[in-house]
Amino acid sequence: MPHMPDFEAWAIFAKVADKGSFSLAAEELGLAKTTVSKAVTRLEERLRTTLLHRTTRKLSLTESGRSCLERALRILNDGEAIEAEILEEAAIPRGLVRFASTGAFGVRTLAPLIPEFLKRYPEIELDFHITDNKVDLIDDGYDLMITIGQLADSSLRASRLFSHRLPVVGAPALFDRYGRPSHPTDLLKMPLMIYTHVREAQEWRFFHPVHGEHLVMVDGAIRVNNGLAGVPILLAGLAATLQPEVYIWDELRDGRLEEVLTDWSLVPVPVHILTPPGRARPARVRVLIEFLREHFAKQPWAHGIET
Repeated sequence: MPHMPDFEAWAIFAKVADKGSFSLAAEELGLAKTTVSKAVTRLEERLRTTLLHRTTRKLSLTESGRSCLERALRILNDGEAIEAEILEEAAIPRGLVRFASTGAFGVRTLAPLIPEFLKRYPEIELDFHITDNKVDLIDDGYDLMITIGQLADSSLRASRLFSHRLPVVGAPALFDRYGRPSHPTDLLKMPLMIYTHVREAQEWRFFHPVHGEHLVMVDGAIRVNNGLAGVPILLAGLAATLQPEVYIWDELRDGRLEEVLTDWSLVPVPVHILTPPGRARPARVRVLIEFLREHFAKQPWAHGIET
């Protein structure tokens, strides 16, 4: 039955041959001299030959040792090169980052950040995938994923990036026609828009500091599966809806849209960063996460930034 080559022993043998001394090899490798000696002996016993002539004064290669030294040195050098490359990568942000996000959030919020990020880190390459389909972070080979909403149980490493509100909004003209609601049930008297890509889209669960919780089962003649696609409908005064504040901050600020039921609230929507399990993140991934946190910490609609 074949056995795995003893790569450690080959690397130690190469270092001993290169230094001409067990002591010097042990010192450079950070190992005990006995460990180095045992590794070479282990290799010789496995090969049933002698690789080094040992005397009290001198160390020299046997014919077998000379014949295999070049390839042993290659094993040592390749191992050192791999470690040096990974350590350098861990310190210097470079290489490819593959990350994914949902459609509306990716287009509206993340895509505009890419030019600034690439200018700041010119040695990083990006593969940015926008989709509303289910993404398997591990199987699909992504370094990072931005998700909206509550997380399902998983082994992935997750941290909350921020949360945003879900205000009830519509055009001022719409509320001029149908009245401004003072209670969630008043919404049933006006046209509503429903986002079908949201779980339990027709259950609008409101909370009030005095009156407590109130669930409204809504229906709507307008149904949309993308948060950005609904904004023009709102601006046209065709319906009211629960709209992520991140997508309509400017419209609320300049008065093109109006928030109602301000005494009532819904549970804020969390935005999470997902990365593969494991504690170490490459520098290229780490700086992207730090860049996103830095950006969202400045946004008035992003609440509860996690550091």
